[in-house]
Amino acid sequence: MSKHTSQRELFESQPAWVEDDARRGTIATVVLPDGVDKPLDYLVPEPLAGAVEPGRRVRVPLGRGNRERIAYCVAVRSGELPHQPLKVVAGVEDDAPLLSRRMLDLTKWMSDRWLARWGEVLEAVLPSGVRASRRPRLTPLFEATGAAGMTGEPSMTGSPGARKLTPAQAAVLAAASEPRSADDLAKASGASRAVVSRLVKIGLLREAGAVEKGVAGPAPRKPISHDRPDKLSPAQSQALQTILAPMQAGRHETIVLFGVTGSGKTEVYLQAVEETLAAGKQAIVLVPEISLTPQTCDRFRARFGSVAVLHSHLTPAERHDQWRQIAAGRVGVVVGARSAIFAPTPRLGLIVIDEEHESSFKQATAPRYHARDVAEWIARAEGVPLVLGSATPSLETFHRCLEGEWKMCRLADRVGGSQLPPVINVDLRDPKSRSRGAISPRLAAGIKWALDSGGQVMLLLNRRGFATHVQCRACGHTARCPQCDLALTLHQPGNRGICHGCGLVTRLPADCPGCSAQHLVHRGTGTQRLEEEVRGLFPGVRVARMDTDTMRSRGSHERTLDAFRSREIDILVGTQMIAKGLDFPSVMLVGVVHADAALHLADFRAAERT
Repeated sequence: MSKHTSQRELFESQPAWVEDDARRGTIATVVLPDGVDKPLDYLVPEPLAGAVEPGRRVRVPLGRGNRERIAYCVAVRSGELPHQPLKVVAGVEDDAPLLSRRMLDLTKWMSDRWLARWGEVLEAVLPSGVRASRRPRLTPLFEATGAAGMTGEPSMTGSPGARKLTPAQAAVLAAASEPRSADDLAKASGASRAVVSRLVKIGLLREAGAVEKGVAGPAPRKPISHDRPDKLSPAQSQALQTILAPMQAGRHETIVLFGVTGSGKTEVYLQAVEETLAAGKQAIVLVPEISLTPQTCDRFRARFGSVAVLHSHLTPAERHDQWRQIAAGRVGVVVGARSAIFAPTPRLGLIVIDEEHESSFKQATAPRYHARDVAEWIARAEGVPLVLGSATPSLETFHRCLEGEWKMCRLADRVGGSQLPPVINVDLRDPKSRSRGAISPRLAAGIKWALDSGGQVMLLLNRRGFATHVQCRACGHTARCPQCDLALTLHQPGNRGICHGCGLVTRLPADCPGCSAQHLVHRGTGTQRLEEEVRGLFPGVRVARMDTDTMRSRGSHERTLDAFRSREIDILVGTQMIAKGLDFPSVMLVGVVHADAALHLADFRAAERT
């Protein structure tokens, strides 16, 4: 009864509602993703009694026209029917439940906690690729299993016994060091598809995920070495034991790793995940920015091999494949941004949130939620540890540690005994420090010193665009958004005024609309203007910019950060996305431009975040 046509044929002869003479039957409670706030009850017909269950989506008639709508089944009960007649479930949409009982309870809690419609939350926790009624066609990716004996003559073990690899087979296995499709393996090795199929059949190649048909998989990334140290520092060892104690006892506990930059928090995460995998469990690791995901994944892949990735830059097909791999329990480590907390891990053993203080763990659009609070609910429900790491924990985290709700582990010293770099404040009120642009003479001298010494430079300015506002020098008129009354930010090229509140884009006039004067001036500095100034001060230096304007294309974060790491970029200019715990050994200077501007943002946490 899984085909829609057969289900429709079944109900063509029945009305949209049925009144059972026996007054008993099976009732399904469903939640619609939009339009209806409260759960609705429907009668489950006998042919669908075994298919309708909590976590599956069903088709139900709604309204006077009985138009079919997709709804989430959240409960099924048997018993006496109500006096009023019930409409009948028209069909089942999914072959298996998409949501576990835990996820249904979680979404109901989120709905109550953040005042959102339950159906809206259900839609948010399921990626669009998983919800698609027509599954995308996927091309399997293959990788070498490592089972081939490569000592002396290349050989393989199979029936009848050990045999030598042919040159074509050896070439395919060499090309399979990174997951690739069968066509790509054949092309890279010069062998035929039959050779690839043969290696799969005898177990020397295995399936390692899939990509959407016709879409190239991610380009192989240069591995980042992250060797396991021979010995942890005393503070690291104590922190690791604090995490492992509740894990081994099977109980929930929230542990805060309060460690200075370079104190080895990541190594504590890695060894905690190592113990989780050794116990046959899965781990979820959240990072605040999508730009951090490749770096974190590289470190975890170097240690554990296969790692699932969940973030917003994946295609629906890739999300569906990752979801399928996680739900089947074939992946032990899940890394991603805030939405990765909803990964369907059947054997969850540990949750780690790095940079827990970051505001990007908050969902700003409906349905709103905080990934840290969701993680605590899940960890408590599953009886597993939750680890929160930060060099600057949030005030509420400090408070809960002081109240005894959470445990805090201090990592006060950097690994290896090195000292934190000096911080120099430049007072721009001093006539000697003033400049015509955003870069003060002292910062310019520091940049020159770093570049002459063979190092790299990062410049942080948390304002994107060219100028923060455009103002008339004659009458003082400022271009503002007609919808939310915020000053329009100037973006170049094109002389565009963009509202960073609602996203409105308009062409800014050449003359003042208030007094028709031609004395319009650009006030304030954004990352575009800073990049232009850097290029003017240091001609010939390789400069790149990272903000939401330049990082829109797929893979742009990875390409830019990899280029900076490989020394193809000398100066990286960016917004807060470059200040999220990235690790670049060659950086000799970091400049924070207009550091006090963030103190005046319309946010009660402005001082804390600054």
